[in-house]
Amino acid sequence: MKLTVKKIVKGYRYFKHYGPKEFLVRMKEKMQPEAVPYEPWYERHKADAKQLEAQRKAALSWHDGPLFSIVVPLYRTPEPFLSEMIASVTAQTYQNWELCLADGSPDNALAQIVQKTAEQDRRIVYRKLEQNFGIAGNTNAAIAMARGEYIAFLDHDDLLAPDALYEAACLMRQKKRKAAQPKATPLKRDSEENPDAPYDLIYTDEDKVDAQGRHHFQPHFKPDINIDLLRSNNYITHFLIVRKEILEKAGPVSAEFEGAQDYDLIFRCVEQSRKIGHIPRILYHWRTHEQSTSDNPFSKQYATDAGKRAIEAHLRRMGQTAVVSETKDMGFYKVRYQITEKPLISVIIPNRNEVESLKKCLDSLQKSDYTNYEVIIVENNSNENTFHFYQSLAAEEKSGCVFRPAGSDADIIPLTMEGKLPAGQRICIADYTKSCGSLARKEGFHYARLNNFGVSMARGSYYVLMNNDIELIGHESLSIMLGSCSRSEVGVVGAKLCYPDRTIQHAGIIVGMGGNARGIADNLFVGMPMTQGGYLHKASLQMDYSAVTAALLMTKSEVYHAVGGLTEALAVAFNDVDYCLKVRELGYLVVYNPDVLAIHYESKSRGAEDSPEKVERFQREIEYMRTRWISVLKYGDPYYNPNLSNIYNNYTIKDNR
Repeated sequence: MKLTVKKIVKGYRYFKHYGPKEFLVRMKEKMQPEAVPYEPWYERHKADAKQLEAQRKAALSWHDGPLFSIVVPLYRTPEPFLSEMIASVTAQTYQNWELCLADGSPDNALAQIVQKTAEQDRRIVYRKLEQNFGIAGNTNAAIAMARGEYIAFLDHDDLLAPDALYEAACLMRQKKRKAAQPKATPLKRDSEENPDAPYDLIYTDEDKVDAQGRHHFQPHFKPDINIDLLRSNNYITHFLIVRKEILEKAGPVSAEFEGAQDYDLIFRCVEQSRKIGHIPRILYHWRTHEQSTSDNPFSKQYATDAGKRAIEAHLRRMGQTAVVSETKDMGFYKVRYQITEKPLISVIIPNRNEVESLKKCLDSLQKSDYTNYEVIIVENNSNENTFHFYQSLAAEEKSGCVFRPAGSDADIIPLTMEGKLPAGQRICIADYTKSCGSLARKEGFHYARLNNFGVSMARGSYYVLMNNDIELIGHESLSIMLGSCSRSEVGVVGAKLCYPDRTIQHAGIIVGMGGNARGIADNLFVGMPMTQGGYLHKASLQMDYSAVTAALLMTKSEVYHAVGGLTEALAVAFNDVDYCLKVRELGYLVVYNPDVLAIHYESKSRGAEDSPEKVERFQREIEYMRTRWISVLKYGDPYYNPNLSNIYNNYTIKDNR
């Protein structure tokens, strides 16, 4: 990397902001080479001259294409930036557009530049404002000029790809969306999407371009609508297109959030929208220069403050009680949902022999600041020493077989041992082996049945599925999970898990990702130091995923029973992925919360997957997932971008040369 004065100054800013330790972590992350260099990738994947010409011809034959009104607030825009921005609009292969320019500059310099182009193209509409009303006011003035069915937002110094409007029009003309899987609407579960309804809001992927408009870098490959990610960061940003009717319902751009006025507007538009489209193509180029937040996020601290207030206002409108805080990473936020009630949480822990691991697990749980919980340890073929430990926890035996799966030959015999933890919480040792007789001894480790059995003993309104080799870090895990899971639209909350060496083991799951699961699903950011945030800080952001690991997750009891618990055809692998997809199928969100942090000592009770029987079982589970979830595997995970690799789990660009 070539060292320049500009880079030295930028590095000094980061050093002052982050401090020595975090600065070194971020520098190390920044210095890592791209697995697939972006600029050559972009050149290969952007629309070429032949494709652009084909688009022009196709678009001319359309009679149902919408009119796009592209609104741009101007204020002392440098002449080269203004000319290049206008040229990027006039170069669009889709022709049914108008460019609405509202100029708050104190002089007429920009008017002279625009008028030359406007004389040649009457789709360019210019208005000189009587004064500068700021970004919000100037944008509202441009919107007032718009005649189109859709309003598209473009900054005065940025660039559109020539096929941006064409791709948007193509999406709008599709009669039916390819449904990868039933999608929860981001804010309400009770409204079903009509495939023939118009799109209310559309956004695209984007990258950054240097001041000269030549070099492209830092691509932002986005997921489909992800409300928890949006509450963590304004990931939608550009290129934003909103149906005018929705914009009118949402209200004008607000000067109250100057600096993050687009963030506030996006929230209000999303709140009003029922059909949101995402185009996974780089169609917007965010220009970097010294005054822009794209190059220097510290140039506008007021924008970060305004972003926090925009999130808070959105949460108030949605009736959510939460505390929003800024992170060290400018423009990224943390939302902590507050607990209004204290329901009973049932913690289900399958166990076999691992006394020391179980002790560590229980000790960490008992440090929790949330005390209204019970623990159900599901005993599975342990030795006598383990039962000595159980007796130290729970000495009272109780009878009654309440769970007997098909194939069980158990009688009604002493089934559980109960007692109290030091702080008074109920602890129950539920003996799966005695309950299920020879079936339990024959089948060995069966994660789905063990948890379903444990749930049959549970009394709580929320279940926490927790491996016996999990050690919670910090004392707020249960209260943080409950805060997120108590939201009406949420069905599951997962955690950030790390190995003992403090590298990441789980930070969300992508369905269709490769690895040793044959393209069924895989964890994100495996092996990355837990101090790093990864691609656009995603390992450190609360966001929605299609699945999280059941090594540590919370779910509503009503949701668990509504989907039939864990699928027992999946003894070991993928039962958590399958469970989350079933929850998504009901319309609930699955949330990853990195503030719930734990060390995972990696499945000690299960044993190695190395016998012929286990290999055969794994193949059966793969085939089950391929059959049951063929649509999401075929069309792709909506919380992942199709331009990203399904082999590597760190948001590497897909190298499909």
